[in-house]
Amino acid sequence: MVQGFRKNSEGENVKGNIAGLCVLVVIVAAARVMPHPLNVTPVGALGLFAGAYVARRWAWLLPLAALLPGDLAVGLYSPVVMLFVYLGFACSAFCGRIFLHEQRTVPRFGGGVLAAALAFYLVSNFGMWIAAWPISWEGLVGCYASGLPYLWRTLAGNALYGAVLFGGYETMKAWRNRPLQVA
Repeated sequence: MVQGFRKNSEGENVKGNIAGLCVLVVIVAAARVMPHPLNVTPVGALGLFAGAYVARRWAWLLPLAALLPGDLAVGLYSPVVMLFVYLGFACSAFCGRIFLHEQRTVPRFGGGVLAAALAFYLVSNFGMWIAAWPISWEGLVGCYASGLPYLWRTLAGNALYGAVLFGGYETMKAWRNRPLQVA
């Protein structure tokens, strides 16, 4: 078994390698710096995917590895906000582990997408409150209220890109495992 990979719930080794994950991280990082609607990125979906398929000790690193090159290319921002944004995306791997590690069904996928978007919203906006809003109840409420449009966008990005990642991977897996037909 390649280090960083594990057996899935069916007991088979997850096919792939470090190079394949690196390519996926590069694609996600590139998609993040290309023009896109705010917060509609594949980073959270990559975290869900990593949580479902990659060993626990490595899963949280994948979304962060995709996030950092984009931040370096576009420009760094408040260290406090960055810390909480990175923690929010690391939570997406945790959500992938909880919802999709053992079983990948449409309802579990929907729950994982929702949980990852909510975790990112709660964690990243808390960092924004600390860095840029008055430290008061009104400031906290105002910060979370102003972040609501981004929650919906994060949810859309997680759902769209998650469907591509999980659907693509499961389709390739099914195609690879199909029986050979002799004419």
